[in-house]
Amino acid sequence: MSKRMNPAARVTVVALAAAGLGATMVTGAGSAFAAEGKAVTAPVAVTASAAVAAQADAQAHVAAQVKAAAAKAAAVKKAAAVKKVVTVKPVAAKKAASWVKPVAAYTLSASYNQGGAMWAHKHSGQDFAVPVGTPVKAAGTGTVVKAGPNGGGDGPAYGNAIVVKHANGTYSQYAHLSKIKVHIGQKVLVGQQIALSGNTGNSSGPHLHFEIRTTPNYGSAVNPAAFLRSHGVSI
Repeated sequence: MSKRMNPAARVTVVALAAAGLGATMVTGAGSAFAAEGKAVTAPVAVTASAAVAAQADAQAHVAAQVKAAAAKAAAVKKAAAVKKVVTVKPVAAKKAASWVKPVAAYTLSASYNQGGAMWAHKHSGQDFAVPVGTPVKAAGTGTVVKAGPNGGGDGPAYGNAIVVKHANGTYSQYAHLSKIKVHIGQKVLVGQQIALSGNTGNSSGPHLHFEIRTTPNYGSAVNPAAFLRSHGVSI
């Protein structure tokens, strides 16, 4: 058997139900509003985020391109430097002199083909005025073929003398020496000391008489200054 509800209680229940319904409606309306608001604002947020991401991607792409270009330029520069080092030509070693002056310091005096009372014929060589005892050097590499007093066989006018035969078929003569330091048959090198200058024989003062000949003997002399110049030696 059912109990009847007190009229006052019924009113209370109805009121509470109505209130609940209202709350539900309000809540639903709020949810709908929130949903509607979300539906409106979401595309804006997504669009902004995509733009930022796209900008970041573009910047990263540009940075990668710049880095790649820099790396390529560095590689090209390095390759060019390596090529330059590889293609540098080595400095050629200085060629040794084949002819030199017979004395280092001197004053030129009587020259080739000069006339005067000192000689029976014209002067056959080039005179270098130097103090007695000045080192005399072989003007070129060769073999000693004459060495001794009496001009080494060419006559007393030359005093102590030496004649050297050279590979090119010429001969050099050194006269009026105070001391001879080589002997016949000895090999000598260009620039090697072979004697000391002097004042022996037919001499007006201390000097070296120097000749270039086409044979080992007197009478075959050529201009010694011109010969030396033709071989890169200036006097």
